[in-house]
Amino acid sequence: MRVHLAYGEEGLDLEVPDHTTVVVPSHESAHPHPHGALLDALRQPIGIPSLRQLARPGQSVAISVCDITRAQPREAMLEAIFEELDGVIAEEDSTILIATGTHRTNTPEELGAMLGKAANRCRVVNHVARDRDSLVDLGRVGAGVPLFLNREWVEADLKITTGFVEPHFFAGFSGGPKMVAPGLAGLDTVLVLHDAKRVGHAKSTWGVIDDNPLHRDIRACAAHAGAKPDFSLDVLLNQEHRITRVFAGELFAMHRVACAAALEAAMHQVPAAFDVVLTTNSGYPLDQNLYQAVKGMSAAAKVVAPGGTIICAAECRDGLPEHGRYAETLRSGASIRDLLDEIESRPKAIADQWQVQVQALIQGKADVLVHAGGLDRSQIEEAHFQAAPDLEAAVRESLEKAGPNGTLCVLPEGPQTIPFL
Repeated sequence: MRVHLAYGEEGLDLEVPDHTTVVVPSHESAHPHPHGALLDALRQPIGIPSLRQLARPGQSVAISVCDITRAQPREAMLEAIFEELDGVIAEEDSTILIATGTHRTNTPEELGAMLGKAANRCRVVNHVARDRDSLVDLGRVGAGVPLFLNREWVEADLKITTGFVEPHFFAGFSGGPKMVAPGLAGLDTVLVLHDAKRVGHAKSTWGVIDDNPLHRDIRACAAHAGAKPDFSLDVLLNQEHRITRVFAGELFAMHRVACAAALEAAMHQVPAAFDVVLTTNSGYPLDQNLYQAVKGMSAAAKVVAPGGTIICAAECRDGLPEHGRYAETLRSGASIRDLLDEIESRPKAIADQWQVQVQALIQGKADVLVHAGGLDRSQIEEAHFQAAPDLEAAVRESLEKAGPNGTLCVLPEGPQTIPFL
């Protein structure tokens, strides 16, 4: 059997045994008229007046969008918003805020590719979580979360979030309130939201929001009077990263409906655990570094048998990466188990420890091999993984290790499909 894996921009093809289980998202055709669907949603939102009814001449507008690590159709969403605001809000009164969270600043070239014509219509500002002068202290919310948010967001007269909704490996779902926090939050806020207790909670997982302590505090951040958006716009995407459905309106009502739709499309039940699971991180831009690729491993971990093997194919053109503290943290421990013990005993979180924590929990269940054209063997091994330069050989050898009745599951789109038992 031949399967095509989402890997980088081109993908990878490989042969697997005929009895392999292949789990892919429910096929959803791209919306035939995405611009019209976006305008319809802006004009008939859930729970609040239309965007044009909310806007007033002279208002300052802040629009939150995903950074380069996400496949959001930013240009299409922004063009629809600007069309609705035309004649009411001057473009020079609008600011696009790149919701980087703790990720690196996006380059001018990346911003041009991300935003298209919208990049020249108004100011574009990269959020910087570590720049205290750019943040406003809004006190404590939820279960003791110190809320520091981007000043331009807090002080804007009209706040609009845009994003896309898919299952998230510890926040339940992306989009919605995540476009406020952690997207536009200060480092101190993000560290508490992603502390070991919240990330390690059994309900902090794919597709869970109501009983998820991490998502509950994300919602508390976004509900604060100085933080809550006036209008929110989210989309669902198919495997080609094209819009299938559009949702708009009051943040929490809109997001709940979008999450229900994403759950139905992206989560698939399987009858039993597998000895070997081959996964990806959904190709570029999602697989541009190893930090992000932990999500694909987490999807595989839902259905790998204890003591089994996960093989992750992710291009990692951006390396581990070297920015942030993921690589530094990985290098600070002799083993992944040592790192997990340190993280769980640490009184205060440090940046990016959550990705190491999730990685360690996965590796406590299964061996993890990595195939990454952007990393050499030493980089993969210093990240406490095993290298798999020959992907087909890695699959074959892992199945041989499992024995004559070894079972294989392939997730060609990685975390775009979340299997469960």
